[in-house]
Amino acid sequence: MKKFLGFMLALASLFCVGTVATACSPSDAIIVQTNAFFAPFEYYDGTDIVGVDVDIMQKVGEKLGKDVVFQDGDFAIIIDVVSQGTMADAGAAGITITDERKEKVDFSIPYYTSVQYVIWEEGNADFTTSEAADGTDVIYWEQLRGKKIGVQLDTTGMIYVDGEIEGVDFDGVLKDSGAECKPYDNAQMAVEAMFGSDALDCVVVDKLPAQYLAENTKGHDLQCAALYYDEETATEEQYAICVTPGNTELLNAINEVLEEMIANGEIDALVSKHLGLE
Repeated sequence: MKKFLGFMLALASLFCVGTVATACSPSDAIIVQTNAFFAPFEYYDGTDIVGVDVDIMQKVGEKLGKDVVFQDGDFAIIIDVVSQGTMADAGAAGITITDERKEKVDFSIPYYTSVQYVIWEEGNADFTTSEAADGTDVIYWEQLRGKKIGVQLDTTGMIYVDGEIEGVDFDGVLKDSGAECKPYDNAQMAVEAMFGSDALDCVVVDKLPAQYLAENTKGHDLQCAALYYDEETATEEQYAICVTPGNTELLNAINEVLEEMIANGEIDALVSKHLGLE
């Protein structure tokens, strides 16, 4: 009941920012659900939502001759809203493909592979990086035992952390360690909670948002590193754009655009652009 009420309240409070259109939901527009606190994929530049996913969907709109309107809401409701197909046609928010989500929406081809990262305050002796077999600087799950861990609500990071704490069908790394999983509406709020009354030890979130937040959180010196189980096993996932089931025209257009962008290296270029690395 609590989740249902939260869902309805979130729907009632959604607002939108158009990448081309100025109206909230013109009939000829592609309506895209997002959570605009997941840089470089979506974030606010003033009052405008910008980012890698916005640029991708802009090209889809051009291909179909339609305007694109982004609606900013809680990440936790994106799949359900898109599944219904009444308030949105697609969801783009660095969304990881999972079997559970595939039961509700149709996914595009994957366009980015990510791993989970840990963010912590520089100088915290509980976190020491090691070098994995591939040369990556990593934090191992074992180092999160007994820690208070912030995550973004209903993201892969939350699924991983919850799973390792609960360990219902397997012996979770964090099970019976006293570790806590603390969800927040977005990753930025989770990072801020490291220095508030919640006094989190760390935050687990996808690679690029983690790097962005570690670099751009003012007033604090933060570090981040990839989260591995052992020196050869990362927490890997793939991003895709989701659409309302049966919307074949939109799904095909998204896939065609993604195939072109992946082939010419444009996705990586957009990532660099929105991270300010150009």
